[in-house]
Amino acid sequence: MRRVIGKVRVRAALGASLVVAVALVAAGTALLLVLKNNLVGQADLQAENTAREVATQIATGKPYAKLDLPDGDDRPVVVLSEDGRVLAAGEDLRAVDGKAVTAQQAPPAGQQPRDPDDDDDDDRGTKPGEVKDKARHSGGTATVGHRTADYRFATVEAEDTQGGKAVVRAGAPLAAEREAVGSVRTAMLIGLPCLLLVVAGVTWLVTRRALRPVEGIRREMAAITASTDLSRRVPEPGSRDEIDRLARTTNETLGALQESVERQRRFVADASHELRSPIASLRTQLEVGIAHPELLDAPGAVEDAVRLQNLAADLLLLARLDAGERPADARIDLAALVREEVSQRVGDRIAVEVGELAGVEVAGSRGQLGRVLGNLLDNAQRHARESVRATVAREGEWAVLRVEDDGPGVPPEERERIFERFVRLDDARSRDDGGAGLGLAIARDVAERHGGTLAVRTGSVFELRLPRA
Repeated sequence: MRRVIGKVRVRAALGASLVVAVALVAAGTALLLVLKNNLVGQADLQAENTAREVATQIATGKPYAKLDLPDGDDRPVVVLSEDGRVLAAGEDLRAVDGKAVTAQQAPPAGQQPRDPDDDDDDDRGTKPGEVKDKARHSGGTATVGHRTADYRFATVEAEDTQGGKAVVRAGAPLAAEREAVGSVRTAMLIGLPCLLLVVAGVTWLVTRRALRPVEGIRREMAAITASTDLSRRVPEPGSRDEIDRLARTTNETLGALQESVERQRRFVADASHELRSPIASLRTQLEVGIAHPELLDAPGAVEDAVRLQNLAADLLLLARLDAGERPADARIDLAALVREEVSQRVGDRIAVEVGELAGVEVAGSRGQLGRVLGNLLDNAQRHARESVRATVAREGEWAVLRVEDDGPGVPPEERERIFERFVRLDDARSRDDGGAGLGLAIARDVAERHGGTLAVRTGSVFELRLPRA
């Protein structure tokens, strides 16, 4: 059990760490993607602003040679004609996407050659003196001085006041974006293992504390097993959680087991006590018969043998019932069962009167239900003064068999005790007259095995209720 608890803690720690790892990896990946997209978006916006600043200068008619272009490697700019000629470029810009950038001599603003076919402004995206609203964004490389790096480029088209078209391509560096993403990635790679260790350690400690009562239950159960003392109980933590319910259920099981063992011990002791008397009597009679054959009480010996036989049959039936033997599933007419049982009782002290017998069927074992009826009639015969009566009735989904007599009845405080094994209320009378005290116990056990009940409804009326078939 201790090894199992240790495995539970290990599995809980590993499971929690795995869940946290998956969650952190997913969240970190999403964070990196969002951060990268935001930084790329900022670079696109910066490049577009630079391109529009230069395009605005062109749209106002400023000559290409006098354009105010940003210097340095943070904002490279190149101005191209429609046929791809470089009209202007940053001072240190050497190449864009691997293509060399060399500014060529360009006519001043308003003197650029024009194609007569381009007079239709509807075929152009811009009008003279305007900047096209839509900008295109793309990634690429630029060489500024002797250093080549990755950039985000924005491309904007513009026309000067005379209709000359130019394409402005401005870039924004991605070094800051890569540095920020790399820093976050590095922090995550360093922090993730540390966080997983913390989660595993906390989970280990929490599960250890949570399972500590289970270890207490295990130790107590081991002690109970070693000592066979079923009166001991496992500790209940009182936390009102699953472990607390487990402890309570364990104690309830121990209580039921203790009661069962004590009941079994009482049963063995009572059975031994009940068997001792007829065996001793039979032995005495046989010994006397051997020494003095003329004094042998043969009828008495037969009576003791029959009593032993009946007691052994009762004990065997109780053992089968305790073992959980399921009754048969035959259909039995209770009225026919009563008539058959009464017709066979020709030697009774008081004749059994048959009352109203409703035609109703139940499912079960004919032999066991016949035994119940016989035990109830035997009990009534012992206590009746002048009459014993049996009836069968139908009450809804129940078949009801009643056996009543005109005897003194059972006191209310004893109406449950009489169904215990080896219990006789009239202890003063002889065992030969009163039986072993197993008849009513057997009758109730059989009734419950058939899904019914057996109880004393009034002082001298025993009622057997069985579900109708």
